[in-house]
Amino acid sequence: MRPIVDPRRGDVEDDALSTKRRSLFALAGTLVAEISLPKLIAAWFILIIGPGIMLGLAPQVALGWASTLQAKITSPYAGLGALALFLVVAAIGWFGGRPLLRAAESNFWQLNSLAVQPFYVACRETLRHFAEKLLPVDASEAARATLRSTTSAAAGLVLCGLSLAAVLSAWPSSSWIGEIADLASPYRLAMTALANSVVLIGAYLTAAALVWSIADTTMPQPRALDDFAGASAGRRWRIAHLSDLHAVGEPYGLRIESGRSGPRGNGRIAALLQRLELVHAAEPLDRIVVTGDTTDAGRSAEWAAFFDLLQQHPRLAELMLILPGNHDVNVVDRANPARLDLPTSPNKRLRLLRALSAMAAIQGDRMRVVDRDKGALGTTLNAALKPHLASLTGFADTGAWRHARPLGELWLDVFPQVLPPATEDGLGIILLNSNADTHFSFTNALGMVSAEDVAAVEIALTRYPGAHWILGLHHHLVEYPMPARALSERIGTALINGSWFVRRLRRFADRIVIMHGHRHVDWIGECAGLTIVSAPSPVMEASDACETCFYVHTLVADETGLKLGRPERVALKGANGD
Repeated sequence: MRPIVDPRRGDVEDDALSTKRRSLFALAGTLVAEISLPKLIAAWFILIIGPGIMLGLAPQVALGWASTLQAKITSPYAGLGALALFLVVAAIGWFGGRPLLRAAESNFWQLNSLAVQPFYVACRETLRHFAEKLLPVDASEAARATLRSTTSAAAGLVLCGLSLAAVLSAWPSSSWIGEIADLASPYRLAMTALANSVVLIGAYLTAAALVWSIADTTMPQPRALDDFAGASAGRRWRIAHLSDLHAVGEPYGLRIESGRSGPRGNGRIAALLQRLELVHAAEPLDRIVVTGDTTDAGRSAEWAAFFDLLQQHPRLAELMLILPGNHDVNVVDRANPARLDLPTSPNKRLRLLRALSAMAAIQGDRMRVVDRDKGALGTTLNAALKPHLASLTGFADTGAWRHARPLGELWLDVFPQVLPPATEDGLGIILLNSNADTHFSFTNALGMVSAEDVAAVEIALTRYPGAHWILGLHHHLVEYPMPARALSERIGTALINGSWFVRRLRRFADRIVIMHGHRHVDWIGECAGLTIVSAPSPVMEASDACETCFYVHTLVADETGLKLGRPERVALKGANGD
């Protein structure tokens, strides 16, 4: 029996969201056609308009209150009410502590991810894309680094000019001292508040664009690493670095980004695990680090398929450590990039719960969380989750909000996860969650690392000053100096706060190797002294018949620090026929 069209090979519908088969313009057109306007309006109000009005009202309330307090300060009793209100607000800030700081930082970086990073990166990478075409083929690395720095500065100036123009246009409609009489006209008050918000955000963008570009311009540019450690004496560890497995839930399922350009089903993952068994048998591995996107969309069936494959390889499971990627937690709908998850929806937290459950099963008894209050390593991941098991299973069963809210805090508390070194001068592993908090499939790829998590990383590094470390995360820290065929390949999905992150880690550069995925390409280099390893995807970018690969890295520690040996490329042969 031979059908006219082989259903196992898929068809054009499987390419609906493929960035390999369709352009960004075509995907954007699909987004416009499919988006739910009522849900978009609700999302705009919850995430943008509502906070914008509150931001615009804040200076009116604060300055109005200060003006009233100043007028009454001559009376020892008249200002007591205002003073009491101030003390109440101060108490909320003091005792609210970590949740308020987390909310403030999250909102701060969401503002950057919506208003600064996309425009700045698009401008910078567009300038770089066309400027690099003007460079001669044999241009030196120094010349390319200078061009990258120059385009960073130019992009900052462009964005600074645009945001300053927005400030000047909104300024005449703004008002900064509120009165009780303003409440008589809610519409006018809202419009004034929005004008204030535009002025405040525009002023911030004007400064942030300059700071952002100066940070990029002055930071050492990334370069490919060509100096690998030799066979000299020193402690050595063999690490298999995997990433972006994108397990699907159907036998012939195709992946979101690849469509028919990628392999069908999970056969390539099965072949990878079998090949990894042979590698481990020939020369034992110390660890297997999977840096995110274990699944294609964080669905239950995808995690189940991955565990079905992994349980056939118990020796590998004992060595494996995983962390969440954007496809594990941020993809709202496999079939529709226009779909929104409202903040009140349980779906996002269900994806978090599935990833958390997978990490608990694979590494929960080995990885430890950081006790931020004590400034030390705390209990194991599974021990940290144990008091919450009833709530977690209840949420998985009902999706009830009373269980969903604590899950959000718990998710933040269990990162970073730390595998301490076996000895004071051994090798430890720190796993981060680098996914930005998004509710929209089209923006699912953005990444950030919170200041709180970086402080926790520093606690672990300081606790073992003689140890060496692998720092694993999903997103790349900076955009790499690699040629691009199309502009769409360059529009950034790196960490929103990547240059800040690099600067915070520079003092530990001699004992850290950073491993990540996300880009699906193999690149090994350094930036500001930090050794960075990008893993290729063994299942993306190639059809069933094509060869893919993964790498086994040798880490060497000597008196000068931690170095990377020449990587071992392990090929996965393509399968011809069915």
